[in-house]
Amino acid sequence: MTINERQDEIIEEFSDFDDWMDRYQLLIDLGNEQEPLDEKYKTEQNLIDGCQSRVWLVADYADGKIHFQAESDALIVKGIVTLLIRVLNDSTPQEILDADLYFIDKIGLKEHLSPTRSNGLLAMVKQMRMYALAFQTKG
Repeated sequence: MTINERQDEIIEEFSDFDDWMDRYQLLIDLGNEQEPLDEKYKTEQNLIDGCQSRVWLVADYADGKIHFQAESDALIVKGIVTLLIRVLNDSTPQEILDADLYFIDKIGLKEHLSPTRSNGLLAMVKQMRMYALAFQTKG
């Protein structure tokens, strides 16, 4: 599945809900379904700068694709990072760097997040792109 197909799938899921409380609940549920991050990865080095809550992001590179894992101590943020992983996971560095993450606007995420959460979201995307850039250079 391509990055855009995954984004369209998420847009479809969120379009089932008109009420933002339901959408927040969906985000929380998505975060709760995510595999917990191994304690050994919860280090300062893996913390994302710019997030109000603590978010750890780890990336592995194998067979030309990047595999992300993450966790947050905040439920909604954990849901957001789960969505980002769902969209970008197991893609090539170039696909990640070229991706237009339009699902963020389409599901209304940006307009319904507090400014600090929006900054955190941008920091997560930036960190994922930084990993892609680093792995592409190694490529």
